[in-house]
Amino acid sequence: MPTLLIRNADCVATFDHADPGQARELRQASVFIRDQRIEAIGPATELPTTADEVIDARGHLVLPGLVNTHHHMYQSLTRAIPQAQNAELFGWLRALYPIWAGLTPEMVQVSSRVAMAELLLSGCTTSSDHLYLYPNGVRLDDSIEAAQAIGMRFVATRGSMSVGQSQGGLPPDALVEREDLILKDTQRVIETWHDSRHGAMVNVAAAPCSPFSVSRDLMRESAALARSLGARLHTHLAENDHDLAYSREKFNCTPTEYAQDLGWLGPDVWHAYCVRLDDAGIRLFAASRTGVAHCPCSNMRLASGIAPVRRLLDAGVAVGLGVDGSASNDGAQMVNEARQAMLLARVGRAMQPPEERRNSRDERQTFFGCDLGPAEMSARDALALATRGGAQVLGRSDIGHLAPGMCADLALFDLRTLGLAGGAVHDPVGALLLCASPAAAWTIVNGRLVVREGQLATLDLGPLLERHNRLARQLAVAS
Repeated sequence: MPTLLIRNADCVATFDHADPGQARELRQASVFIRDQRIEAIGPATELPTTADEVIDARGHLVLPGLVNTHHHMYQSLTRAIPQAQNAELFGWLRALYPIWAGLTPEMVQVSSRVAMAELLLSGCTTSSDHLYLYPNGVRLDDSIEAAQAIGMRFVATRGSMSVGQSQGGLPPDALVEREDLILKDTQRVIETWHDSRHGAMVNVAAAPCSPFSVSRDLMRESAALARSLGARLHTHLAENDHDLAYSREKFNCTPTEYAQDLGWLGPDVWHAYCVRLDDAGIRLFAASRTGVAHCPCSNMRLASGIAPVRRLLDAGVAVGLGVDGSASNDGAQMVNEARQAMLLARVGRAMQPPEERRNSRDERQTFFGCDLGPAEMSARDALALATRGGAQVLGRSDIGHLAPGMCADLALFDLRTLGLAGGAVHDPVGALLLCASPAAAWTIVNGRLVVREGQLATLDLGPLLERHNRLARQLAVAS
């Protein structure tokens, strides 16, 4: 059985406790891996010094591989499209739907590889993807095969749209599918690809797109189908005020009530965004153990608002991070996403009236009226969302933290870079988010080196980018 040794790291941050402040952070430590599993973690002096491959981790921080809980990878073809740069959600979608109608299987395969390459280079080892457009012969298999080629642990979600503009939905009629065909193909991809075993490289979930693009019947039937096959459920919910207003006008209920009525709450469900979740919704999510994919960059980019992440966490809701689509974030850098989650939570707290803040002023030290108590979200809190929290949201107990028996998914960051100068010497874990967002020096997925010394090791990135950019131009011109 092959072995890999990550030797003598400056710091190994395990995130092996639900409270990030109580998780072990080991200095001058090593990680020994055998046959895709972590076998031992501890002081370098107490672990083996040899293996089939040894990474000299001096000057590096070691983290669990980051986990991305929401993405639309095909959108890397439409980054920074001028007509959608300044729009909010519904206008943004209306501008992009006609372009996305030209997607081909080749475009999905190539854009998925590009999106995954960007994630891997940022230390992300597991990613979900929500593919809900299937024009011109596109299949979910196209993105799954891309993940297999590049070496990413992948949660593929079979998205769908069935209610077009003629029926009161948002998408053009040409982009919706028949519901019987959606259910048939959802069953096919789950039965073909879904693997529920420890260490699985591919999971599949059912993922009707949104309240404004699918019927209530499809939501119910998709949930029943997925559960009968042991798969999870994913969709968008409560993204902005217009989304909230749509649910109230069309269904006479809040988004959470809509989800509850259709069987879309539970420990096997995660929803993207939840920016406009109210207190009653938060209580329902907590009681049902429903997960949330928090996408801070996209929420800011589309002016959707600030998700109530601290309230969700305090209520006991599982929260992970998502980079969201490459055309609503325009980047897929997971360290930066965690940094933005931390910063946005602090801004959100500062915008609240003092009487509504989580900690009352008489519980906090003040100096000339300035709060000196705990921040709304610390760097470790945000990194916990990006690791342990994401694994919980995706229903994975085998990734998200470092411990013997866990999958060998790790990310190493060089602490000696310009962006971390002066920060890493004080706190290597905190500096990762408080300083400039670095790229990963090494990324390991299932014991396999997929990023080596800052370079993608599983495919040649140059020709891939040339092909991707050619297809991006072709897609834009065709629309």
